[in-house]
Amino acid sequence: MTTERPWLKNYPSGIPSNINVDKYGSLVEMFDAVFTKYKTLPAFTCMGSSITFEELDKKSKQFGGFLLQRGFEKGDKIALMMPNLLQYPIALFGALRAGIVVVNTNPLYTPREMEHQFTDADVKGVVIAENFAHNLEKIISKTNIKTVVVTSIGEMHGFIKRNVVNFAVRTLKRMVPAYNLANAVNFKAALSEGKKFSYEVHRGAPEDVILLQYTGGTTGVSKGAMLTNKNLVANMEQIQAWMMPFMTKPNQIALSPLPMYHIFAFSVNCLALMSIGTHTVLVTNARDIGSIIKEFKNYKVTLFTGVNTLYNALLNHKDFAALDFSSLNITVGGGMAVQTAVAKKWREVTGCHLAEGFGMTETSPVVTVNPLDDSLRLGSIGLPLSSTDVRIVNDDGQPLGVGEVGEIQVHGPQVMKGYYNRPEETAKTITADGWLNTGDIGKMDADGFFSIVDRKKDMILVSGFNVYPNEVEDVIASHPKVLEVAAIGVPDEKSTEVVKVFVVKKEGSLTESEVIDHCRENLTGYKVPKHLEFRDELPKSNVGKILRRVLKDEENA
Repeated sequence: MTTERPWLKNYPSGIPSNINVDKYGSLVEMFDAVFTKYKTLPAFTCMGSSITFEELDKKSKQFGGFLLQRGFEKGDKIALMMPNLLQYPIALFGALRAGIVVVNTNPLYTPREMEHQFTDADVKGVVIAENFAHNLEKIISKTNIKTVVVTSIGEMHGFIKRNVVNFAVRTLKRMVPAYNLANAVNFKAALSEGKKFSYEVHRGAPEDVILLQYTGGTTGVSKGAMLTNKNLVANMEQIQAWMMPFMTKPNQIALSPLPMYHIFAFSVNCLALMSIGTHTVLVTNARDIGSIIKEFKNYKVTLFTGVNTLYNALLNHKDFAALDFSSLNITVGGGMAVQTAVAKKWREVTGCHLAEGFGMTETSPVVTVNPLDDSLRLGSIGLPLSSTDVRIVNDDGQPLGVGEVGEIQVHGPQVMKGYYNRPEETAKTITADGWLNTGDIGKMDADGFFSIVDRKKDMILVSGFNVYPNEVEDVIASHPKVLEVAAIGVPDEKSTEVVKVFVVKKEGSLTESEVIDHCRENLTGYKVPKHLEFRDELPKSNVGKILRRVLKDEENA
């Protein structure tokens, strides 16, 4: 494959045009090297408690032993369903060392969403924070889950702090609804059990699928992107190559409020930064802006990643501007568009550039990112990473020229293997010669910088999370008093977009609160409509298809 790469002339000094995708044969091979090289250094910290690389090495082996002792076989799936806790990297690396495929799961999922993902992936086990165990109880009988590990927010802390944290979460804040899961094991007991089981660590091959990361892709059906050792190792190396020339300060400390179950934080913070010995400070609840500011005070943070809404919230907090940002030298925004006004204000307040990047679950995820210095271009998603080709094509798949608008396609080692058990969807997304159709409309300028113009599909982006109208419509349509429904995204200052639905009543007694309550029972919070409009009828094509675009045009008029 040959393609022009005009962006190379604008690569910052020290960044190679290509990376060695064969540096490690697997993530586990990378872990072995990292744990040895940095063993005495802190790897992760959460709520003041830390774990060194050596401790992470030992505990992850113990967790892998637990899974094998419980009958897991290589290739089986385990879901990790928790916020940012020390338990997450232990469970992640332990599962991979045992040859188990990890399925990242949003802990805020409703029982319906959990059931779909767990049955679609054929999950055999789950590690879940106790705060969400009551939802698992509702659907576990409909799955093939045999092993349940339940963990508390304070479980990995020392005796006194553990009890204080758990008392606050369980009793004062009442964040743990009652549940009953037969034969569930707590996390520390699992480590103790695994300590007694000796096994040979499974390193795996480059093409082995080791992660199922669920996404709607360019259609509304939630499906698992199959990410291989090669995909994740390659993106890890690409991210490293882009950042290393700018990581000029010793003792790198990354503040990580984005959840590790999200592919952005998973690949950037949990893998790429950890692999170079970065000390990662986890924030358990990113919505608690005060807790993020507290960690800025506690640590000399050198690197920070987030989404636009988080940067904006920090900038509008009364205590943020007074912080000491002298150590901060890299900040990256992804998951959603970084607003120019936010990027400019961030630079004014912190003295650090806010570089926007672009990626997808299907690309492990990073594809492009802006330079991390004065050569960045606000409003652009930046330049392709090393060993990555990006082009703009028309509806027939033919490449377009500079400044022309079309669909963005990606080719590189980070492109997924395909969608799990969905060959037809895979064929729609990845061309015969390996180009990934992103579903995003964009253009490239003469210097090779890319920008996104619009989304090809009707996907709604709420605070960096994809919301697909089909799913929202299906839930609302299941209400007995609803005749028809259409969902679109409308602009929102805080979340980029929020969901608005148009409903045609089947029964005149239907109220807005009934619809919203029904959504809250069946959809994660960010998918629940923020606006609702009742209509007598919805615009349709001559074959009866509801025309969302007409509704969107009316909103924008």
